[in-house]
Amino acid sequence: MPEPLRIAIVGAESTGKTTLAAALAPRLSALTGLRATWVPELLREWCERFGRTPQVHEQAPLMRAQHERIEAAAATHGIVVCDTTALMTAVYSEIVFGDRSLHARAAALHARMAATLLTAGDIPWVADGLQRDGPQVREPVDALLRGLLQDHRLPYERVGGQGDARLECAVDALAPLLRGAVPGAAGLFTRLDERNRDAASRRWQCDCCSVPECERALARR
Repeated sequence: MPEPLRIAIVGAESTGKTTLAAALAPRLSALTGLRATWVPELLREWCERFGRTPQVHEQAPLMRAQHERIEAAAATHGIVVCDTTALMTAVYSEIVFGDRSLHARAAALHARMAATLLTAGDIPWVADGLQRDGPQVREPVDALLRGLLQDHRLPYERVGGQGDARLECAVDALAPLLRGAVPGAAGLFTRLDERNRDAASRRWQCDCCSVPECERALARR
């Protein structure tokens, strides 16, 4: 039986991770014919249950529990879309508590992901109870998250855009992976060829924008 494809969605708060995960799983199932599901962020459930955010000693167990749920889903599905991974716990442990002790373990857990989608902060910030601190934390979280991904050599693709364009950006980013893992998957070959042609026709402009294609171009330099 082929190894399930675990697809991580990570990013700063209020960058559409949950919305994207919920939409991406059925979209990939339709494109590939594989049984797909998504695993919600455990932190949201935890905060609703206890009426507070986790303390420093509760971060590591929460991180492990998130990945136990991911592995349980992978046992019965060909594609698992993960609404955050251990990396997000490690990032917030550093941001909130100044604790960097979870970095190595979080990176090891995240390494099981076949692909990582990093959501851009190009959509409006929206309050969401205990889980969100404010729009001012999005840039520091994004910077720390990208640093962890790069330091541990964990490849990622930036996903941006408004509305349906965000979902299609994610599908485009995953097309190369799915093309190799699911030969003959409906529509993926065409999507990948079209994206490559479009990228070749655009000229890269500057180092200071959040357009996903531009970020990929910068990373290749």
